[in-house]
Amino acid sequence: MPLNLTKKYPDLLDLMMSDKENRDSLRRVFRRDIEENTSFLFRGDCIYPLKREGKDSMEVLFDHLTSRGEDRADGTHKKYKCRVFEKERSERLHWIKHHIEEKSPSCIRVFTCEERTNQGKNATKTYIYDSEQKYVIILEHQRKGGYYLLTAYYLSEEYGRKQIEKKLKQSLKRTQGSNHI
Repeated sequence: MPLNLTKKYPDLLDLMMSDKENRDSLRRVFRRDIEENTSFLFRGDCIYPLKREGKDSMEVLFDHLTSRGEDRADGTHKKYKCRVFEKERSERLHWIKHHIEEKSPSCIRVFTCEERTNQGKNATKTYIYDSEQKYVIILEHQRKGGYYLLTAYYLSEEYGRKQIEKKLKQSLKRTQGSNHI
C-alpha cells in the first residue's frame, strides 16, 4: 500500500491486504528507511545487517524485522525453527528509523549490556527502548566499529517488557546512573 510510505511514528502501517501485497508494501518501507538509506547511522556509526552464509543479508534482516522465530514439529516429532510473519513487528517497521535517529528522546532509553550469545561468546548489545510504546531495537557492536541491527519488536507479554526493564536496571547500576552509552 503506497500510503504506508507516508506513515510517521507513532502511527502503525496498514496491513489489511494479501500476504504478497503486505510484503511488497513492507519491502518498500524497508528499502527507503534501511536498505537504501545512506545515512542509516546510530550516533555516527554505520549499521549493518548480520551476514548469513548463502543468504542475502538484507533479506535476512527484513525477515527478522517482520517475523519471529518459532519452533515447530513435523509429523515425525522432529523440531525445526522457522520464521512466522508477525503483525506487531511489521506494522512498526517504520519506527526503526525514528528510534535510531533518537527523535523522541523523552521516551527513549538507550543502554548497553554484555551478553552471552547462542555460540557461547560474549557480545556487547545496545538496546534502544521506547517505554511508552513498548518497543525495542537491539544492536550488536561490531569488533571493527559500527553495529549489526539484530532485530526490533513490540514488547508484548510474550516478549517480556520485564526482561528488558531488568536489563536496563542492571545496565544503570553498572554505569552509575547514566542511561546512555
